[in-house]
Amino acid sequence: MDLTGKTALVAGASSGIGKACAEALIERGARVALLARRGDVVDNIVDQLGENALAIRCDVSDERSVSAAVSRAWSELDGLDFAIHAAGIITPARIEDLTPEIWRRHIDVNLSGAFYVMRDCGLRMREQGRGSIVTIGSDLSFKGLECYAHYCASKAGLAGLTKAFALELAPVVRVNCVCPGPVDTPMMDSELVWFGGTKEARDGFISNTPLKRFASPAEIANFIVFVAAEASFATGSILSTDGGTTAR
Repeated sequence: MDLTGKTALVAGASSGIGKACAEALIERGARVALLARRGDVVDNIVDQLGENALAIRCDVSDERSVSAAVSRAWSELDGLDFAIHAAGIITPARIEDLTPEIWRRHIDVNLSGAFYVMRDCGLRMREQGRGSIVTIGSDLSFKGLECYAHYCASKAGLAGLTKAFALELAPVVRVNCVCPGPVDTPMMDSELVWFGGTKEARDGFISNTPLKRFASPAEIANFIVFVAAEASFATGSILSTDGGTTAR
């Protein structure tokens, strides 16, 4: 897939799937704006990726921060062909420990952050006459799980938000949601710490995945880039790449 001459924005590009998406896009020739709250981290990534990468500090939970970041990316890249929202957090909590602060933080980042990025990019793309947006959901967009009520709600909401945006931005802009299962990322590492951080905890996640392994960030990113750039008749789709966790 040759994306030379194409431009993209990736929110949540400092690690995990977002970082892998930025790398995959640049490997294919695209110029990419990497948005992340941790400016020093994304600066280092951009130094490694070279001249086709642009670092922009952005807190996706802050509407004004997103608006400024999208405006800068749009100006410096002369428009956007693709936008990928990969920013997300996950902190397991039993319902007796699920404080309003934990709840709000997950909704603010995982759902409201996606809305801000999708709205700012989508409206601009519709006006320019082309564009493709991909959000990153989860296998928990489709099912519940103990200790994840807040995360499940944010990701199920993201699936609905994606469908609604797809209808409103059609036929000019495509909007789809890719839903991974367990992926070997720093976010997964933080989950395992909550469950004890042991090999047994990791093995437990793997044993519940029909393919009996975690995905790599790169293989999820490759699918996301395909959906963004090549799946030309897909919009409003909620696409599982979960190793079979939702097949049961």
